[in-house]
Amino acid sequence: MANAEQIKEKLGDVMDPELHMSITDLGLVYNVTVKNETVHILMTLTSLGCPLYDTIQDEIHHQLELIGVKQDQITIELTFDPPWSMDLMSERAKAMLGI
Repeated sequence: MANAEQIKEKLGDVMDPELHMSITDLGLVYNVTVKNETVHILMTLTSLGCPLYDTIQDEIHHQLELIGVKQDQITIELTFDPPWSMDLMSERAKAMLGI
């Protein structure tokens, strides 16, 4: 089983379908834990009613499967507390958007 750091790194390959930036650079991933061979991802979305969550979730499952994590070993918890803001973005993402 991959550890939390390896999983966070692999989540960097999951792209937001609208902004074409990784969900980690956007600051959407708040926490990753691994316990008893279960990966728990605490994350948010850029907006409350984001219609692309299913696409992001499918890509998370796909990317983590590439490092040996099965879909049934992954739980994704969405939270909007705190709500996402551009302040959560990495410097790299801000530079890409010209912020």
